Amino acid sequence: MKNFAKLLLFSPLVGSNAGNNNGNTDDWAKQRAKTVDCQIAQRGVENQLVLNAMRIVPRHMFVPAELRSSSYNDHPLPIGYNQTISQPYIVAAMTEALDLKPDDKVLEIGTGSGYQTAVLSLLVSDVYTIEIISELAKRAEITLNKLGFSNIHIKCGNGYHGWQEFAPYNAIIVTCAPDKIPQPLIDQLADEGRIIIPIGKQFDQELVKVTKQHGKLAAERILSVRFVPMTGNP
Repeated sequence: MKNFAKLLLFSPLVGSNAGNNNGNTDDWAKQRAKTVDCQIAQRGVENQLVLNAMRIVPRHMFVPAELRSSSYNDHPLPIGYNQTISQPYIVAAMTEALDLKPDDKVLEIGTGSGYQTAVLSLLVSDVYTIEIISELAKRAEITLNKLGFSNIHIKCGNGYHGWQEFAPYNAIIVTCAPDKIPQPLIDQLADEGRIIIPIGKQFDQELVKVTKQHGKLAAERILSVRFVPMTGNP
């Protein structure tokens, strides 16, 4: 119930800040609802808290102004610096796969636009997010602050090494693709914690869920994906 209450309270806050010259609040809300109902739920995402978060977070506020009319199409969009904002379905599917709980502390590697970060923040206690490109980190921080998110902590740095200061994390989500799971992320994952991460080369990646139990890892394949490569060095 804690997360449901957070969603109810946050909905009008986002709505009051989400209108702009490219459309009004009601129009954007209708587009979000259509995307959730027709593109996300119908493709198998069932968690109602995740679906409600997707209905609330204004994706168009995380998209470059010249691409705003395409904000709720179900595909990735460029955000500059050779990076993208993930398609809504992938955001929802990765979020659902994390099996999040209201008191969870989440680490995100690859803040990008901040859109995935915002969705996570409505579902958990705190989100710690790392972006290696300083311009994107600053832009995301400005957008998230403007929209009123208060449980997000942003750092510009090399996500390969995680964020040891606030470990362990109940869940870790990686939005860029390394060849293998970075050891620091495994070390910073709490027992019974979950990692969602794309692994592989640029045109041959698998989204994998890794669960840690009693220090041992168990992995399962979720689906084939295509993410930008992880650029941080070991």
